[in-house]
Formats: sequence, structure tokens, C-alpha cells
Amino acid sequence: MDTSVILFGAFDRHNFGDMMFPHVAAAMLPDREPIFAGLAERDLRAEGGHRVEALSAVAARFGDRPATLIHVGGEILTCDAWQAAVMLARPDEARRLVAGLDGRPREQREWAARMLGTQARAPYATVARAALRGPLRVAYLAVGGVELDACDGELRAEVLAALATADDLSVRDRQTQARLRAAGIAARLAPDPAVMIAELFGAKLRARAGHGEVARLRDAFPQGYLAVQFSADFGDDETLARLAAQLDRACASTGLGVALFRAGAAPWHDELDALQRVAARMRGGTAQVFESLDLWDICALVAAARGYCGSSLHGRIVAMAFALPRVNLRHPSARARTGKQAAFASTWDLAEMPSVVDVDDAAAAIERALAADPARLAHAAAQLAARFRETFAAMRERLG
Repeated sequence: MDTSVILFGAFDRHNFGDMMFPHVAAAMLPDREPIFAGLAERDLRAEGGHRVEALSAVAARFGDRPATLIHVGGEILTCDAWQAAVMLARPDEARRLVAGLDGRPREQREWAARMLGTQARAPYATVARAALRGPLRVAYLAVGGVELDACDGELRAEVLAALATADDLSVRDRQTQARLRAAGIAARLAPDPAVMIAELFGAKLRARAGHGEVARLRDAFPQGYLAVQFSADFGDDETLARLAAQLDRACASTGLGVALFRAGAAPWHDELDALQRVAARMRGGTAQVFESLDLWDICALVAAARGYCGSSLHGRIVAMAFALPRVNLRHPSARARTGKQAAFASTWDLAEMPSVVDVDDAAAAIERALAADPARLAHAAAQLAARFRETFAAMRERLG
């Protein structure tokens, strides 16, 4: 890998998993100064992320120079242009667009193409070779595409064509691997980059937990707390009431408090109002809302918890990295789907650790997770980090 390295991904929006990826990849490339690129120019340094350049601007600067581009993690194989563009919009604009263009796919695609400057159907996964004119080596590092078979045919064909030309390809779950194998594309298995968060940044996060909002929460809950999160689509009154009842039950049986946090503030992610409404429904003194959106504060909050419960895949993975009990929540409308959370858990997690549960089963699942053997949790965390290091080293060797 003797050319300039571009780390490309969805770290141009506020999602704590996506914002983690470039930190991990850069730390694994200590001999390089990579360029951080997304679909849009964004500066997320105030929230612990990076100053991200638009790939189109990077390409204009590079001209015909050679480069190596690494797609760093994420469920990018199924993220269509409309989803990508809306998540890059301001929240107020996103709400207006979603309401105004609902049920109008052709107009959605047209707006997304104007917004992103590309006709690509799956832009985070497929624009690299068209954007960069010089000699280019392309890798996909631990990416996901659990629902690729459910995507429209044009998007699926575009993604498969891009993957077929990759110089190195690894995916983060067996379900995505099987989807690609059925299409004639071989991909290695690699755990998500976030499994490295404890090994690479554990000291930083432990120090951060000693002050600020995390320290206040630790003082408020001397017996410990559960880090709890859920996406905006859990925000209807009935679901919030059911979740509050389950968390009250978990607090009563474990003696722990609840720290409610957001794992992302981009459109279609998490909303502060929903957290506040759950806290208001719970028994007094059992829950507090964690307001910081700083990547390192969020990671420190999870790392200092007794366990994690929520809808975020990366909430689960950070808990795995720190050898903590973990449970993912399934939205009531998703009962029939095997999402990325279940796909990752079935590939990498311990058999005794609850995977994805319905809201009404949350308390029992939390209690079961907390009963896990700490030594087995620590061993699993170490194995995941070792597996990622092996995958990363193999990728570097293939890229030359």
C-alpha cells in the first residue's frame, strides 16, 4: 500500500458507529496519513468525528494520480441514494422531503442525484471507480448488506458489479456472505471495525468516564447503570410505555439505573424527545437522559455501563468490545425480518447472549445477559479483536 490512502464511508453524518470507523482504520495505519472522504463535505470534529471531504473534491485534487480506497465498514451495500441523501440533509429539511416525496420513488431518485451529484443507486458502495480517474485499488472492509436480496434489481446489479472488481472484500456477517456467494462473489468474514474500540482507545475512554456527563451518571447510580438507546421509530406512545415498563422491571430486579442516550443524530436515527418521554414514564430516580453527542462521550458511557440494551448494532458491538452484557431491541414492525443486529450476533456473539428481542421481552433478556460469565465475555472480546487484526493485515497484503 504505497499510494495515497482514502478512507471512504458514511462518516459524513452523525452516527456513532460510522464515526468510529475512520478512527479505527487510521489507528491501524500508523505509518500513513489517510484522507477521510464521504459523499458530502462535513466537519464533525466538534462531535468527535473527522473533517470529511466529498469524494468528488478528492478526485478533482488527485487527477490521474494512483490511490488506494478503503470502504470502511457499515451497511453500505443496501443504503440507496435516497436514504443516503436524506441522512445528509438537515433534520428540518429531511422531514419536509420525506413528507413531500413519500411514495414517489422517481422523484426521490432525481432529488438524491442532484443532492449527491451522482446517478449511482448505492453511492456509498459503488462510486469509487467512476470518481477517481487514476490507477485505483479498492477494498471493502467488513461491510454489510443483510437485505441485499430485498433491494431493487438495478441497485443489486450495481452493487454486485462494483464488488466483482474489488481488490479485497470482507463482510461482517454470514448472511451477507451467503448473499454474495449465491451471486458468485467470494468474500471473507471479518468482524465490524468497532470491535477494536476497547483495544485501541480503552485508556482514552476510561479517562473520559472520570469527568463530564459520564462521571455524573456514575455518581447518580453508584450500583451501576444500563446504557439504553433506541431509534426514532420506537417513539410512538404505546411502544414507549411498554419499554418504560420493561426498564422499570429491569431496574427493580437488578438495582441498576438507566442511562438513556442517542447513538446518532442524523435523520432517521435517534431523537432526544423520545428518550425524555421514556424517562418521564419510569419510576422516579431510575433513569437519566444523557445528552452529549460527542463520539467519545457516547463510547465512554457504554464502556462504563454494566450492560447495553438498544436498537443500535454499534451499541452492541462496543459492549462486546468491552466484554459487557448486551441485548438488541426489535421494533414491533420488524418481527419478520432478520436485520443486521441479528445477523451480526449470530455470526460473532456467544450462544448464551440474547440477540434481538421484542420490547416486551427486554427485562427478561437483560437479566439473562447480566448472568453471563465475565471470563467468557472477555475471551470473546479478545478473539474478535484478534480476528479483525488478521483481516486488516490480510487486506494490506492484498492491496500491496
